[in-house]
Amino acid sequence: LSAAAGAGGGLVQPGGSLRLSCAASGLILDYYAIGWFRQAPGKEREGVSCISSSDGSAYYADSVKGRFTISRDNVKKMVYLQMNSLKPEDTAVYSCAAVRSGGFTCASVTIASMSSSAYNAMDYWGKGTLVTVSS
Repeated sequence: LSAAAGAGGGLVQPGGSLRLSCAASGLILDYYAIGWFRQAPGKEREGVSCISSSDGSAYYADSVKGRFTISRDNVKKMVYLQMNSLKPEDTAVYSCAAVRSGGFTCASVTIASMSSSAYNAMDYWGKGTLVTVSS
């Protein structure tokens, strides 16, 4: 797995937008739920969003709900995180992770008390990409 920021890189002004991509080459993406996590300097890792493998249901942390949209293209083996109305507090290293476990609950990624366990339950973890929201 590898995560990358869209055109323009990872620096964006407050209120701006950025799309992150997660490339899942080597996986049959249809079988995997994909989670996005972020970690800001000096803070614990936070689950941001998750998209299920079964029906493409999407889940979001309260901190990003209404601003971020997760989507997947199984043919291209790509998962995207569209981030709109970005705030300085969204500044963090963002990474994607994949899990095939049939018992995995995608929503657990976005529940603060469960996101750490959800991260550890993943089968594959990608390197992160830095997103900086600053004027």
